[in-house]
Amino acid sequence: MKIHHSLNSYPKSPSVITIGTFDGVHVGHQKIITKLLSIAKKEGLQSVILTFFPHPRMVLQHSENIKLLNTIEERQEILAQMGLEHLVVKEFSKAFSKLSAEEYVKEILVDKLNAKHIIIGYDHRFGRNRRADIKDLIAYGKQYHFKVDEISVKDVEDVAVSSTKIRSSLNTGDIKTANAFLGYNYFLTGTVIKGKQIGKQIGFPTANLYIKEDYKLIPKNGVYVVKSVIENNTYFGMMNIGNNPTVNGTTQSIEVHFFDFNQDLYNKKLKIELLLYLRAERKFESLQSLQSQLQMDKEDALKFIGETSI
Repeated sequence: MKIHHSLNSYPKSPSVITIGTFDGVHVGHQKIITKLLSIAKKEGLQSVILTFFPHPRMVLQHSENIKLLNTIEERQEILAQMGLEHLVVKEFSKAFSKLSAEEYVKEILVDKLNAKHIIIGYDHRFGRNRRADIKDLIAYGKQYHFKVDEISVKDVEDVAVSSTKIRSSLNTGDIKTANAFLGYNYFLTGTVIKGKQIGKQIGFPTANLYIKEDYKLIPKNGVYVVKSVIENNTYFGMMNIGNNPTVNGTTQSIEVHFFDFNQDLYNKKLKIELLLYLRAERKFESLQSLQSQLQMDKEDALKFIGETSI
């Protein structure tokens, strides 16, 4: 898959395009993308997704509280695995939002991306103040010679319901439901940094994960069963998300303890897949009590791993 951070870098090959944020690239999105790829193959077109970053709400509403299921890099990784040929990441700005509907269609979809076929939701709105809708797009299609396929009400609602359920599930620790709607294991990507070494003192050394993207949705505080591929080997472990109340912590941290693992991970980038929520974070009377609980957590995690095909 080729990633284009400029509209000018797209080679202007005749294309079939779908447009959207595609946050999570979940099962609802995957259905639309599969249709895109099928049309591309059938009609001899390049498959293109036009997406926007930052998220429009971040720019237009100055929303700092918006949380996304994927960072832009994570989204790119998932789309590449699906077989998409081109991902065009258009920087969303106030100036861009002021383009008229026809300017958007003519200058971007037609002139830059050479659209011959567009797949879009029945409720899609575009142009200045989002005034234009699918009926306008169909009219522009006749004018500029591209076809428009409407994504059904059911499929659009499936996308919306899936996104809502995934976020709700992650916020309540229901990883099983979130992963089912995603079609893959929810994951966190970050760099390992030095922590307070408390885990090492009690026999449970941890890799402290730093996620630079503050818009990434971090699931509910607590202990999780996780896995990660490190240098082509899969390792299982358990992860704590929380404030470390036993040692009077005040800021959220993400710490992963891998089973049967003793390599130096400092400054390495890790992808951590979440498999199961074990328990809520709690404050223990002593480090010894915490150590005892962690041993029970490890036993529960190993039991789950042994009984589950993952």
